[in-house]
Amino acid sequence: SAGPGCLPDVVLEEARENILDLNGTGIGILEHSHRGKTFMDVLEDTEARIRRVLSIPTDYSVLMLQGGATMQFAMVPLNLRGAGETADYFVTGLWAQKAAKEAALLGNMHVAASSEDRNFSYIPKQYNYSEKPAYVHYTSNNTVFGIQQREEPEIPVNSTLVCDASSDICSRPIDVSKYGLIYAGAQKNMGSAGVTIVIVRKDLLERAPKNLPLMMQYRVHAKDGSMHNTPPTFAIYLVGLVMKWVENQGGVDHFAKATPHKSGILYNFLDQSKLFRGLADVDSRSHMNVTFKTMNEEQDDKFCKEATAAGFDGLKGHRSAGGMRASVYNAFPVAGVEQLVQFMKEFERKNS
Repeated sequence: SAGPGCLPDVVLEEARENILDLNGTGIGILEHSHRGKTFMDVLEDTEARIRRVLSIPTDYSVLMLQGGATMQFAMVPLNLRGAGETADYFVTGLWAQKAAKEAALLGNMHVAASSEDRNFSYIPKQYNYSEKPAYVHYTSNNTVFGIQQREEPEIPVNSTLVCDASSDICSRPIDVSKYGLIYAGAQKNMGSAGVTIVIVRKDLLERAPKNLPLMMQYRVHAKDGSMHNTPPTFAIYLVGLVMKWVENQGGVDHFAKATPHKSGILYNFLDQSKLFRGLADVDSRSHMNVTFKTMNEEQDDKFCKEATAAGFDGLKGHRSAGGMRASVYNAFPVAGVEQLVQFMKEFERKNS
């Protein structure tokens, strides 16, 4: 599934036990007071693990918020773009497009680069920035169309780099110091749906106007330690468990090797297939979401139905891209990719 993605079995097993009784307290994680010491320990441990996994410098705040990445489409311009200033956006997929449209509703927005002309099948190499953009926003991985921007774009001097890293965070090292703000919905590589991680440089916290609603101000959430209102306690707890699992696997350096290997198994088959073809340009391919089609829509539908019957769930592509999409986030096993390729080979043999 493109999201929520699968979780490690060890995480699910530990969560199952702690739903009934967290750390011998006799009270499950879903029932603990968010102000009590037991949950506060969970919150502190989760933040500490996020900081270690992503090597986050001390001059950045780590926030755990609600509203999904979609809420960040509004919070970023409201907090980081001053009156009369312009924000620049890379429009490289559906969610990048939505982020840009939300920013345009709230002030000046400039499209610095776009791949819409070829249905988001590539990452643009040419940028056209506005004069003195307050920040430059890009989406590092585009789940719908299966393209990934693994290198940070060069931005104008005195601008701030912002990234929606929802679907590839924790899959490779990121130099956080290059960014003013990174945000990510947890439900791909970090945990379950319900919490969004925001990493924001502390000097940017005071950039927002004071008359913003309190829940929309980063400074408020940073001051209150992500506890301005009742936080999504169970989702935060799961992020902590997943971060522990990531550390035990060898951290993001491990996944920087493991994820290209997994996606490469599928791409290698697509490159020699007589029936299936990949949708993304080779140099823009995502290691998280592999998009592909057969020769016609009827055959795509037949493939999805037969795949589902064979136990392969979540392969139908997004309606705006069509075809199929296999999402191979951190917790998805190599064996699953290998079995999918075997199924595709058999389907090709019967239908070519």
